[in-house]
Amino acid sequence: MKARTVVISGASSGIGLATARRFAEAGDHVVNLDLAEPAPQDAVGQWIHTDVTDWAGVRRTVDTVVRERGSVDVVIANAGISLRRTFVEMTEKDIRQLMDINVMGVMALWQAAARHMIEARGGVLLATASTNGSAGYPYYADYNASKAAVLALCRSLALELAPHVRTACVSPGYVMTPMQRAEYTDEMFAEVNAKIPANRHADPAEIAEAFFFLASDSARFVTGQQLIVDGGELAGGTASAHGTVFA
Repeated sequence: MKARTVVISGASSGIGLATARRFAEAGDHVVNLDLAEPAPQDAVGQWIHTDVTDWAGVRRTVDTVVRERGSVDVVIANAGISLRRTFVEMTEKDIRQLMDINVMGVMALWQAAARHMIEARGGVLLATASTNGSAGYPYYADYNASKAAVLALCRSLALELAPHVRTACVSPGYVMTPMQRAEYTDEMFAEVNAKIPANRHADPAEIAEAFFFLASDSARFVTGQQLIVDGGELAGGTASAHGTVFA
């Protein structure tokens, strides 16, 4: 398989970094769009300082990549944020910032890439969604809404860009990333593990494998879908086994 140009937002750490490593190991040219420069030991491919909330800037960056590389073959909109708090504690500013990154950032990157993929009559648009987009989770109302929006976007564009450009999302359950671990006390970490049928969090590398599959020819008939990687979390409704604001 010839080397592809793979653009990933938020690839300086966590799921994005693991995904960048997986594609680079396969010989693909990886472009990491992130505000944060990766640590020296985490440098994979080419890093371009990018704010996904800067719509025009994202388009210029993608245009530059295509001009330098000749094409953009796979785009993974992975950049995102979350913050644990009750709905009534959320501020308008915080919600708008989250939506700007988690929804508008995906749309900006996908649109910039889609323009080139339509012309080339080929390409794959992927994004990091979440089990939160398919089930209710207290304390993450804005995050849940943002991931549901990404899933809706994925389904819509699968129809609009068919048959040459595919779309898909990976919807992880609990993944042990620095962002996730920072939200836990040790007691919360153990409690969450106990609610997951697999009895553990996923490793980011396991999510990376899902992206690699969806970008491959093995998934050439997969579009408009989400691949849920959650250790059985949603299978029995365990996602909703949480307290309420009145507890």
